[in-house]
Amino acid sequence: MPILSETELYLPVKSFLEQRGYQVKGEIKNCDIVATSPDLEEPIIIELKKTFNLSLIFQGIDRLKLSDQVYLAVEKTKKKAGAQNQRWGDISNLCRMLGLGLMTVQFFKSKPPAIEVLTEPFPYIPRSSKKRVTRLLYEFNERSGDYNVGGSNKRKLVTVYREKALYCAYFLEKHEKLSPRQLKILTGSSNVSDTLQKNYYGWFERQERGIYALTPKGIEALTTYAHVIRAKIPVDELGI
Repeated sequence: MPILSETELYLPVKSFLEQRGYQVKGEIKNCDIVATSPDLEEPIIIELKKTFNLSLIFQGIDRLKLSDQVYLAVEKTKKKAGAQNQRWGDISNLCRMLGLGLMTVQFFKSKPPAIEVLTEPFPYIPRSSKKRVTRLLYEFNERSGDYNVGGSNKRKLVTVYREKALYCAYFLEKHEKLSPRQLKILTGSSNVSDTLQKNYYGWFERQERGIYALTPKGIEALTTYAHVIRAKIPVDELGI
């Protein structure tokens, strides 16, 4: 049964902190919880909410003006419905990037509430992944044009992989049957064999050893993505 008010989080969180040697008081200058210790230069501030939401984030960011030790505390339920209960990893990453701590409180019928600290409030230092940047730039540079509308959702995107598969489909329709080696020469792509064997879109079929042809799905794709083919084909088509 979900809690009815965020005040129900107060005692479990207070007990959790007191067990670790902090002195705890509620509602100090609009802060839900303030905890201090002789070992701390700054107080710990905790904002409570029934569920994780944008209002809680704004509160947490505002409290960073008072202390670097700011936590957001919300209820964690067994119920899977609700974005906050399905995406704790994403929520933790968001809090980490904002320099906020995150803790959850889970209530039980026959035992005390459980507190779990998912993220500590350390200042976030952005670090880019060279591998991800390389993949991003590869996808950008290898696309022959801009075929997708930014912000699209649940639509089939024209990726580099789809473009190369379309290029294979184009030559297979033109020549009826081809080997991976022949397609590699025609398309200039070194990943032809992988594209044919994985057959992610179901466009290709092996008719005999080392020989591939186009399926009805592949023929349909050439019509659907005719605009991509038209933009890509002005490349010299080598003979076999």
